[in-house]
Amino acid sequence: MKGEINLKNVEIKELNSENWYECCKLSLSNEQKDFMESNSVSIAQTKFEPTLKPYAIYYEGQVRGFLMYNSVKEELDGYWIYRIMIDKTFQGKGIGSFATELMILEMIKTLGARRIIVGYHPQNKAAHQLYKNLGFVDFGDRFGKEQAVIKEIIPFCV
Repeated sequence: MKGEINLKNVEIKELNSENWYECCKLSLSNEQKDFMESNSVSIAQTKFEPTLKPYAIYYEGQVRGFLMYNSVKEELDGYWIYRIMIDKTFQGKGIGSFATELMILEMIKTLGARRIIVGYHPQNKAAHQLYKNLGFVDFGDRFGKEQAVIKEIIPFCV
């Protein structure tokens, strides 16, 4: 964990009329531009696929990223994360990791999610490292040019 980032400084908020445009203005690093759609396209997608849940990622009160997941089960009998994006000037600080953990908690709380899946381009090394660090496992599932990794949520029993 990087010392300068504190979980208390990272939060996710549902996309709304006050933060959607800030998400559209965020930029990917040059290495990642070929691996994902723009936030504008993702936001437009939510208007035609209402089960998609978009969120703005805030760090120290400012929009620094975007994420989105599907609120219904899909392939591999799980809930899919569609986007995790951090602005290029804030990458590598742990913000995406913290935000993803918050999103996973939200998915568990609101959906009862027990299996979470994310697909990404195999050459996206940053995504690979993020998901590996968060406990996602590659079982060899492939969808087109993306590989899918799975995180099993083990219920806590007292």
